[in-house]
Amino acid sequence: MPTLLDGRKISSDIKAEIKLKVEKMKDAGQRAPHLAIIIVGDDGASHTYVDGKIKACKAVGFDYTLMQFAATISEEKLLKHVDQLNSDSDIDGFIVQLPLPEHISVERVTESISPDKDVDGFVNQNFGSIISDSPLLMPATPFGVMELLKRYEIDTKGKDCVIVGASRLVGAPLALMMSHTGHATVTLCHKYTKDLSSHTQKADILVVAVGKPNLITREMVKEGAVVIDVGTTRVADATKKTGFKLSGDVDFENVSKIASYITPVPGGVGPMTIASLMINTLRAARHNQ
Repeated sequence: MPTLLDGRKISSDIKAEIKLKVEKMKDAGQRAPHLAIIIVGDDGASHTYVDGKIKACKAVGFDYTLMQFAATISEEKLLKHVDQLNSDSDIDGFIVQLPLPEHISVERVTESISPDKDVDGFVNQNFGSIISDSPLLMPATPFGVMELLKRYEIDTKGKDCVIVGASRLVGAPLALMMSHTGHATVTLCHKYTKDLSSHTQKADILVVAVGKPNLITREMVKEGAVVIDVGTTRVADATKKTGFKLSGDVDFENVSKIASYITPVPGGVGPMTIASLMINTLRAARHNQ
């Protein structure tokens, strides 16, 4: 059996470390870091994610502000609220929970966030800093993947890393982190990639972030590979009280029989994303105070 990459445990360890740092800040007469969260509309999954972030803020001792708006809010009004947070010296960092309603431009909203308060790491300036010697606020989910590998002492140097899914939120920044910081040889696959299996079968480290349940089967994975499943999709399940279960992009039951390390879904990368958000908020607070 493989070693489970337990994101819940590592996230808990990171939050405990942050809590101690926050207590030291307060003892030194500094205020606690302050995170603001904007959520638009009534998307159930989004509210679940936001609840998790608020819970994490409470656990580490951060102050937080939740700003909820109807799905009918105009783009201009939303941008005004973003601008207010940019200029509020009491707010160290903030996020705009995605997705947004179709009439609102995600790029325009995210690019309006001040880079030193962009704790999701979405702004172009922060994205570009990944390959600098002094990275700023890192994209949260890829940062979480890298931290998970680091905490389990999984060596990435010189390894063949295949990333399936080239999104700007996960795949693209992770490819930069893996090659620049992790010193891995990276192959980035996407929807136009031909013969996906020919790439995934060569991976020492396989990361999948597509959102297609069980896309990666046992036959597509090299024996002994490290498998990181970022995918999280709600799949109907009448046996659950909620009526659904969370499914990853990897056929966990069968791939786990040949992998050396593997993340569960849920409980793998998800908690690490929130932990990374807490790290970024602490960094922003130290920079801003």
